[in-house]
Amino acid sequence: MGEVAELNGPALLCIVGPPAVGKMTVAYEIAQLTGMKVFHNHLAIEPVLRFFEFGSEPYVRLVGEFRRRVFEEVAASDLAGLIFTFVWAFDVPEDEAELERYAAPFRNREGRVFYLELSASQEVRLERNKGELRLAEKPSKRDLDWSRQNLLEMDAKYQLNSNGAFKDRADYLQIDNTELSAAAVAQLAINHFGLR
Repeated sequence: MGEVAELNGPALLCIVGPPAVGKMTVAYEIAQLTGMKVFHNHLAIEPVLRFFEFGSEPYVRLVGEFRRRVFEEVAASDLAGLIFTFVWAFDVPEDEAELERYAAPFRNREGRVFYLELSASQEVRLERNKGELRLAEKPSKRDLDWSRQNLLEMDAKYQLNSNGAFKDRADYLQIDNTELSAAAVAQLAINHFGLR
């Protein structure tokens, strides 16, 4: 079990990993056991996609602003904390900087910030890409041919797992969940980080 100092503010748990690795499913399992709230990445993405193309300037501004405000409000609240899911390209420095910006309101209020990295085989992720919860929560993924191709292209273009770069950090846990249930992963994370 990880040794993490007790702080006063709400916790932020960032669950990172490649597309369809199970971030959102694990987030909901952890939320059920801890009372933390889930802010999966597509809660900000899907409404904006109704108006603006992915990656366009208005899209980037709106998604970023919405996320920032949610993080600030939760960090200032009496909530137990927030679980945020994010595809972190470890070879894109802007991604790490973005996660640090989201963590800042929690750190500023003496909250705890943790990172749970999930990894799974591409074969398993391609199967999970068609999962019922994923398609229900993420309308933009319902075009399965596009979603499958997008997953493969992201795998080819970016480094989507840290490859052990943060293994010695107390605030970081990497789990290969290829053969683990979401419930099992959730319990490992809760125990490691001392979440309640």
